[in-house]
Amino acid sequence: MPVRLGRADELLGPALIAARERGDGGVMIDATLGLGGHSEHFLRTYPDMRLIGLDRDPMALVLAGRRLAEFADRTTFVHTTYDGIDVALEHAGLSEYESVDAILFDLGVSSMQLDEADRGFAYSVDAPLDMRMDPTVGITAADVLNTYSHGDIARVLSTYGEERFAGRIASAVLRRRETTPFTTSGPLVELLYQSIPAATRRTGGHPAKRTFQALRIEVNGELDSLEKAVPAGLDSLAVGGRVVFMSYQSLEDRVVKKDLAPRIKSRSPEGLPVELPGMGPEFTMLTRGAERASDQEIEENPRSAPVRLRAAERIARRA
Repeated sequence: MPVRLGRADELLGPALIAARERGDGGVMIDATLGLGGHSEHFLRTYPDMRLIGLDRDPMALVLAGRRLAEFADRTTFVHTTYDGIDVALEHAGLSEYESVDAILFDLGVSSMQLDEADRGFAYSVDAPLDMRMDPTVGITAADVLNTYSHGDIARVLSTYGEERFAGRIASAVLRRRETTPFTTSGPLVELLYQSIPAATRRTGGHPAKRTFQALRIEVNGELDSLEKAVPAGLDSLAVGGRVVFMSYQSLEDRVVKKDLAPRIKSRSPEGLPVELPGMGPEFTMLTRGAERASDQEIEENPRSAPVRLRAAERIARRA
C-alpha cells in the first residue's frame, strides 16, 4: 500500500470533489510519481480527474505508465524534478498558474529505488555507490567520496545527514581512498562502523543511515529542488486547491514549513480592526504541525513511520 494513502485522500479529496461538482473533474499533480501507487488510487476514485505525474527517474515513468495505462486519456507524464512544475503544466497545456486542484509531494527515495539493490540507496547490501534518482545524469555517491575535499565531505555529512561525527568520517574516507577508491557500499558501511563510537552505534540506529541520506541528498540536489518546488507548487494551486507534503526527514520538513509559514499569515499591519484587501492569508493549514502516522498505518506499511505530513488549502489569490 502506498505511504499514508488514506490520509492523503482525506486531505486532497475535498478539492477534487469540488472540482467534479463544478463540472471539470479537476487537475492533480503527483510531483513524485514513483511507481504510481498514489496516482492509481486517485484516478480510480475520481474518474473525471486529470493527472500530471512528475518523476526524474526514467524507469519510474516507464513502470508507472504501464501501471496507469488504462487511464492514458487522463494522464500526462513529465520527466523532470519536482521543481519543474511550471514545465510540467506547460507540457500538459496548462501554462497558467492557479490551475491545479490537488498536489501530492511524497518526498525522499521511492520504494522502487530502495528495492533495486544496484541503485546503491540501501546500506543493507553491497552495491555500486550510485544513488542517482536519474541514472542518466550527474555525479554518483562514489564521485563524492572519491573527489570531494575533507571539508566538503564533512559539510555534506553534517548538513544533510546531521552526522555528529562528520569530521571523523571524512578523515577516514580520505585515508581509505588514497589506496582504494570507493566503488560499492560495503566498504563504506564497514568504514562507518569503525568511525562511529560503539556507544552511539548502540543507541543511534544504523550507523550508515545518516551518511547514506546525506550522500543521496547531495547527489540529487534534493533540498535545492525542494526549495524551488514548494513555492512553485503553492503558486500553481487554484483557490480551494489543496497540497499534501510527506517528508521523510527533518531537513525536508523544515523547507516545507519555512515556505508555508509566510503564506498562512496576514500581511495587514497589526492593530487594524479589519483585514486590508488582498493582505489576508493566502493559505490555511489543514494539519496541526507535522502529523505522524498512526500505529495502524505503520503496521500496514512500515515505511510510513518516519513521515511528517503537512497539508494546506489555498483560500485567496496572492495580491
